[in-house]
Amino acid sequence: MMANVWAVIRREYLQRVRSRWFIFTTIAGPLMMAGLIYVPAYFGQRQQRNERTLAVVDRTGVLFARLAPILEEADYTLSDEPDTAGAVQTLSQRVIDGDLGGLIVLDDQTLRSGEAVLYATSRPSAIRRISMQSAVARASLQAQLADRGVDADALMSGGELRVEMLTGSPGGMQEPRVAMAFVGAFLLYMVILLYSVAVMRATLEEKTNRIVEIVISSMKPWHLMLGKIMGVGAVGVTQMAVWAASAFVLASAALPAVLAANPELASLRDIGSAMPTAWQLLLLLGFWIFGYFIYSGMYAAVGAMCNTDEEAQQAQLPVVMLVVAPAILIAPVLESPNSAMAVSLSLVPFFSPILMWARAAAGAAPWWQVTLSFGLMAITVLAVAWVAGRIYRVGILMAGKRPTLPELWRWVREA
Repeated sequence: MMANVWAVIRREYLQRVRSRWFIFTTIAGPLMMAGLIYVPAYFGQRQQRNERTLAVVDRTGVLFARLAPILEEADYTLSDEPDTAGAVQTLSQRVIDGDLGGLIVLDDQTLRSGEAVLYATSRPSAIRRISMQSAVARASLQAQLADRGVDADALMSGGELRVEMLTGSPGGMQEPRVAMAFVGAFLLYMVILLYSVAVMRATLEEKTNRIVEIVISSMKPWHLMLGKIMGVGAVGVTQMAVWAASAFVLASAALPAVLAANPELASLRDIGSAMPTAWQLLLLLGFWIFGYFIYSGMYAAVGAMCNTDEEAQQAQLPVVMLVVAPAILIAPVLESPNSAMAVSLSLVPFFSPILMWARAAAGAAPWWQVTLSFGLMAITVLAVAWVAGRIYRVGILMAGKRPTLPELWRWVREA
């Protein structure tokens, strides 16, 4: 048995990893991401030069001392220029000559409403404009609060809303973890669907080419189905491993470049808090394996009972709906992860790979629910394998009209 299964695994794996399309997509993905990150950063650094050297004319006498630390933290260099007659014209000419990146004028209107004037030779980017506008408004607000005896620095540094749980429901959900849960759940949806469909297409291709009649003469049909599922799954693991390693290296190397080109994005330095831990990556892999085995078995059965791509497109609709449904429910589940709806849906074996991962990654699912979901998925894998194996055994050699539901039931009972 294992010799036959291993032979199919080896063939499916080598046939795909040696294909030009696999090599192209596996390599082109990281290269495209690197280009999207490094090219804008490279040109952004080239264009900076004196753009971050700013002169400030403070007609209020109080705002420069508060504005300077905020903008200097974003890697700007500020100089406090006296408000003399003709100062604006002189400094504007220096901006035109390229000696300064810009001139900011602060006045009483800035104190009242946060409005300021920036003299520049080119319009700054949206991110840079927003960061400068926010810095001016923050400095103005700090000055207004200080005049009223309010501890402006403590108030403007931000606060925290502490949540005290009144029940035993797990807590600890944080925005970075929720973001990671959403991204991981959507990735699971895409990868499970992509490689499960690949199993269906591989089955359909061999059936339409009549190659399967020769293969079945030397092994049992379910050996062929298991080998195809595991072979295509190994291809998926290989590609995801390459992409994950590339993403890790790219993120480690690209973040300094992005921050160097856009220091106003300094908050990205805390992005490490959103990165999954080794345990979470292992959990992600576990959910992918179980989800893949559930759906690839169903797609293998769809491929075995169809004769053309058109028939397969129609027959796979119920299976597609089972994959799409949890993807649609990711946002509502993360919005209220401990509600009865979220808990019950995440324990449905067909939904667990996506929804239970989202709840677990966000810190909302206790260990017993995660363990229970894996147990239910394991039972579902066996049930799907039993049903799909019987449909595969009969359908892989059948030709002609696509079977109806009563005929499929008869295949399952009599195979």
